[in-house]
Amino acid sequence: MEIDIMRLAKLARLSMDEVSAKKFEGEMSDIIAMVDRLPELEGDDTGLNPENPMLLRPDVPKPSFRREDMLQNAPQVQAGCLVVPKTVEQG
Repeated sequence: MEIDIMRLAKLARLSMDEVSAKKFEGEMSDIIAMVDRLPELEGDDTGLNPENPMLLRPDVPKPSFRREDMLQNAPQVQAGCLVVPKTVEQG
């Protein structure tokens, strides 16, 4: 499988030289080859134990930073919101 690292870097808006691209291309190929070698799961056995479920902490709202405190560190603020560079282009 051929991986176009330069295209991926462009989509992610990353600057990358040809030497780094070759290095990452090899590493990505190794990762994909490793995943391809993983054994297939057979049956319904997922390895999860229903007798020992994973419990997550409750999501409890709590006080946070005041908006004014957060915005005072922002490089650009407009109408009480952070101004960030445009990241999605309409085509």
